[in-house]
Amino acid sequence: MNKLEQLLATNEYLIADGGMGTMLMAAGLEQGDPPEMWNVLHPDRIRAVHDGYIEAGAQIILTNSFGGTCFRLKLHKLQDRAFELNKAAAELARAAADAADQPVVVGGSIGPSGEIMEPVGALCYNDAVAGFAEQAAGLAAGGVDVLWIETMSDISEVRAAVQGCREATDLPIVATMTFDTNGRTMMGITPVQAFTELSAMNLTALGGNCGNGPAEIEGVIQAMYATNQSYPFVAKSNAGIPEYVHGHLHYNGTPEVMADYAVKVRNYGARIIGACCGSTPAHIAAMRAALDNAPIEHQIVETAVAATATPDRNRTRTRRRRG
Repeated sequence: MNKLEQLLATNEYLIADGGMGTMLMAAGLEQGDPPEMWNVLHPDRIRAVHDGYIEAGAQIILTNSFGGTCFRLKLHKLQDRAFELNKAAAELARAAADAADQPVVVGGSIGPSGEIMEPVGALCYNDAVAGFAEQAAGLAAGGVDVLWIETMSDISEVRAAVQGCREATDLPIVATMTFDTNGRTMMGITPVQAFTELSAMNLTALGGNCGNGPAEIEGVIQAMYATNQSYPFVAKSNAGIPEYVHGHLHYNGTPEVMADYAVKVRNYGARIIGACCGSTPAHIAAMRAALDNAPIEHQIVETAVAATATPDRNRTRTRRRRG
């Protein structure tokens, strides 16, 4: 049993961290600059983000390596430093986790390549596997507990990432997709289809992240939980919807909004609950407090609703109550 499975076995739910990019932009990262370079240029700022989330109650933190594949790093002529930058990202998160007063799992963040897979695009499967394997090797060398594939739209890319991770390491794997196009991923995958495909990959957990705000992720979790009530599902929603205010991007999801979302997705079946773009330690602290104080009332949505991943609050029924 790996460290994440151990925590899942002894906790009804786990709190994951929030946005990394949001915090780095607030710390001075310029639009368009590669966040991964800060792992070596400003390690103190990265460590401060991890420490902030742990202090807010996060039991899972993700490395600053979302764009750490050679495919994304080549946009900044950094593709030859992929292993180095991912290893540095993992070492910073590992140090923060090891200094915490409670057990904290370090997830090695692996985002999409930014390329389109064949036959629609130009990225061939074997090249994708090799790129993800290189990233996974760097994260493993830096000491992550689990490899965390996130914000994926294409099942083929998830499959390539999983294979790359397994070729490079023997670490457990979590995978989440983003359902931001009318309840589907950009490539047309529904939450139920995603569960069917991903659950066959022997993952430790799976679910949804990013997207168009809490309501969307609530629908994703409802759909997946209706399909299987025992799988560990992950919910990491953006903090509401982004909007430009005085030339700057802001998300409208307050800590109170995200606290309400956290309780809802837990009741809909999520076991790992965090946040994504636009969120801060203040959001995670509010979510942690709400989850710790609200009784668990698991709900399951009717199959017909789950198949479309369109939440209909009037058609849910209570499944069981605990806590």
